[in-house]
Amino acid sequence: MTINTEAEWRGMQRAGQVVAETLRTLKAAIHPGVTPAELDALAGQVFGRHGARSAPRMTYNAPVNVFVSVNDDIVHGLPTRRPLEAGDVVSLDVTPWVDGYIADAAVTVAVPPASSVALRLIDCTEAAFQAGMAAAQAGRPVNAIGRAIENEVKRRGFTVLRELFGHGVGRAIHEEPNVPNYHRPRDRQILHEGLVIAVEPMVSTGRSHRVRTRRDGWTLSTTDGGLAAHFEHTVMITKDRPLILTA
Repeated sequence: MTINTEAEWRGMQRAGQVVAETLRTLKAAIHPGVTPAELDALAGQVFGRHGARSAPRMTYNAPVNVFVSVNDDIVHGLPTRRPLEAGDVVSLDVTPWVDGYIADAAVTVAVPPASSVALRLIDCTEAAFQAGMAAAQAGRPVNAIGRAIENEVKRRGFTVLRELFGHGVGRAIHEEPNVPNYHRPRDRQILHEGLVIAVEPMVSTGRSHRVRTRRDGWTLSTTDGGLAAHFEHTVMITKDRPLILTA
């Protein structure tokens, strides 16, 4: 969406605040022995306090409050009852609907103690997000974001999962434009002030750019068993650095 009014700005801010509180709560709850299903229930409690609903459930009939993806699962992971173990890499993807507005953000957390590779992967994915943010300015092409993300990931020796994109967001989960995480010269759409997008690099320790869908029909995982990390915020484009709505 493009924010044009004060009411739209306040609506997106409120949705972003629910995302931020949910992510803080879930991150604090991650420890060996907790299950993704318990994290999902905890997210439901936060949503309930704010009158929020799961946008994936509303839009796609997803059987979750939030997606929880572990290790080589990248995104859209269905919360299981398998207890988390030390060293697991856990991606939390939070997308609530709040009074007609939708915000979207994700973070990846390593269950301590974590391997150095896992920690470097998570650090790389956040750095790639920051690189994309620096390129996301009104008047610049959408593909500048992907170029910046891919360059940062390559510099650190990891792999962008090219089949998964960022996207516009606001009134629906997935709106125009698509926001690739790699350079696609044919994407000539120009960013403009007020545009709301989700910038979300998804990165792997493996060598393959591709993803596969697990038997549950939802969970997307790496094709080569590489660990995956996901970092995302909903941002509003300005003339300068974007404003993060889900921080």
